[in-house]
Amino acid sequence: MSYLDNVRTFVRVYELGSMSAAGRDLRISPAVTSARIAQLEEHLGVRLFQRTTRRLAPTEQGRVFYRGAREILEAVAAAEAQVVEITENPRGPLHVAAPLGLGRRLIAPLVPEFLDRYPEVTVRLRLSDRRVDLAAEGLDLAFFLGKPEDSNLRMRNIADCRRILCAAPEYIAARGHPRSGWELVKGGHECLNLRYPGATEFQWTLMTEDGPQRFRVSGRAECDDGDVLTAWALMGRGIVMKPVFEVAEHLAAGRLVPVAEETPPEPVQMAMLFTHRRRQDPKTRLFMDFMAERLGRAVRSAEAEPA
Repeated sequence: MSYLDNVRTFVRVYELGSMSAAGRDLRISPAVTSARIAQLEEHLGVRLFQRTTRRLAPTEQGRVFYRGAREILEAVAAAEAQVVEITENPRGPLHVAAPLGLGRRLIAPLVPEFLDRYPEVTVRLRLSDRRVDLAAEGLDLAFFLGKPEDSNLRMRNIADCRRILCAAPEYIAARGHPRSGWELVKGGHECLNLRYPGATEFQWTLMTEDGPQRFRVSGRAECDDGDVLTAWALMGRGIVMKPVFEVAEHLAAGRLVPVAEETPPEPVQMAMLFTHRRRQDPKTRLFMDFMAERLGRAVRSAEAEPA
């Protein structure tokens, strides 16, 4: 086993806090993961982790070594990027995360075209509506809708996406057609909320004549998968807040109808998050350029469709 492989494995074990999780991330078996850590510890003559039946914790030597190990890997990545840029032949894996709705509808269909253009690049796309940690999860970049929480990351804006409140005609027939956020609250309407562990947004921010205002809406059903919320709305179970591009086809077909039109939601920012080092990687830069142009065009096209 190469020393660099051992260092790379150590860094992922340290960041993920688990031998098995690091093995899955690196696509190696738990036995190989453990063997690499053991070989590195033997080479260094120290214990890098304290192991118990329940947890894995870095030792003081492990914490010190991690800082240097990250610098080693970053230096190697930078050197490789310079060579790749000279040869104009990007290669290697790209680890990308995206929200479910955005990923399924817009990003995933574009990935094959990018892979055809750069045959030595591989894309590992992870879809989830939860917040992701680029460093801890070994990601090169992450798409997001909303406001970034980590100010240490770089951001590339793609588009400001118009959002809409909508419901199925069956729901409106049964519960009425609210015209504003105040009617949503006063009427006790069933609002379908996106919730996930650590979520901080428990209110809907809507635009009024006096500017943005938060409305404390409620509902009996919530989920951490935005597509589930759309499915519930289509079943007539409540009102959902969605970027227009996610529900454009349902709006055009009349399966969903806009509501609370007097107080529309604030637009939501679509952007990519990445570290400065990742931006220097040619394949990351090419992927961002490729996606930014096409996603912006797709959002504009969806928003131009009549609701």
